[in-house]
Amino acid sequence: MANSGDLIRLHKYMAQCGVASRRKSEELIKSGAVSVNGHVVKDMGILIDPQKDEVRVYGRIIRLKSDMIYIAVNKPRGYVSTVKDQFGRPTVLDLVPVADEYRLYPVGRLDYDTTGLILLTNDGDLTYRLTHPKHEIEKIYVAGLRGIPDNQDIFRFEHGLVLEGRLTAPAGFELIKADQRLSVVKITLREGRNRQIRKMCDMIGHPVIWLRREAIGEVELCGLQPGQWRYLTPKEIEYLKYLR
Repeated sequence: MANSGDLIRLHKYMAQCGVASRRKSEELIKSGAVSVNGHVVKDMGILIDPQKDEVRVYGRIIRLKSDMIYIAVNKPRGYVSTVKDQFGRPTVLDLVPVADEYRLYPVGRLDYDTTGLILLTNDGDLTYRLTHPKHEIEKIYVAGLRGIPDNQDIFRFEHGLVLEGRLTAPAGFELIKADQRLSVVKITLREGRNRQIRKMCDMIGHPVIWLRREAIGEVELCGLQPGQWRYLTPKEIEYLKYLR
């Protein structure tokens, strides 16, 4: 183990390599799954030099990732959130000039008619974490619905509907404004089944007219117009990487 140079705590280095969150990395160290220069370590305070020391997790060498790109896009209606579409429709990757150069992939999906925030990255570990059901990252949507939901409709939506044989998780539903024909609502979900909001709104008798995703956790559109994109800030990247 190094005595000089740019030293970093082992659990922090593991997190930066995309192994796991800092807390989970600490658990891996305690379990004896981590070795430095061939020696198993269980000391939480150990410092290593990424340029000199060899770190292995379950016998596999880990290294800092380079050229990782994290982008937020405001997906317009009529674009698909896949790398390539079998029907030749435009994809969200077509909106970002650096997508091919860095081999970016969408994190999760928005359907063809839904607009709003979607993330692109080439960080496979982060993509896995954000799309795995166990993390249940909160997503916020604004929708235009036909008609005006009453208190019973809202209660049913928030407390769960049986969708394709399974009860939906608790959700948020807030009426923002309404007239005789249209309601604008804010919806908060922690799960992401296929066309879930549209199906749930159909079930309470108020079909979706338009739907836009505003935020994924603490990452927001931040004024992006449809078709525009931006790089995530270091603070946003840090937040996403250390979600528990």
